Amino acid sequence: MVTYVRRNLDDGYIQGMCDILAPLLVVFEDEALTLECFTKLMDRLRENFPQRSGMDLCLMNLRSLIQVVDPQIFSMLTSTSDFTHLYFSYRWFLLDFKRELSYDCIFRVWETIWAATRTFSPHFPLFFALAMVTNYRDVIIANNMDFTDMIKFFNEMAERHDCVRLLAAARSHVKCLQNLVQHLR
Repeated sequence: MVTYVRRNLDDGYIQGMCDILAPLLVVFEDEALTLECFTKLMDRLRENFPQRSGMDLCLMNLRSLIQVVDPQIFSMLTSTSDFTHLYFSYRWFLLDFKRELSYDCIFRVWETIWAATRTFSPHFPLFFALAMVTNYRDVIIANNMDFTDMIKFFNEMAERHDCVRLLAAARSHVKCLQNLVQHLR
């Protein structure tokens, strides 16, 4: 971590970097290889750091995806100004879902995100986030969750998500949107 921060003084240390680094160390068991992979990962996530525009774009795009894919939950989420920016999903994008998933799941999800970036969609993390919301839509709607309830709910669900189901839903959302765009042409 020290080497990365010294090489990237403009960014410095961002809360959660150790969360992202830990699984890489477990997999690679080699500090040099881990540093290179961590650096590449940070290159992708850097725009989501505070004082950068990437996070606002992620939240805005997630909001748009929810509006298209699930108008009912969109209406509920945006009925109060608290949900306008969907800040309950902030750490999902900042930490690439690391705090949301168990180690076994995070390896699978990261591998899928990295592969999907080149083969399926460079925005696959948005679709995974969409799957996180739509997977629990019935619970969210039935409990008429407000902003605080949503944060509490997703904090309590951390490391308990069915990543296979979420990945399948994310893929389905990508295909659905691709079909929608093709039909609009």
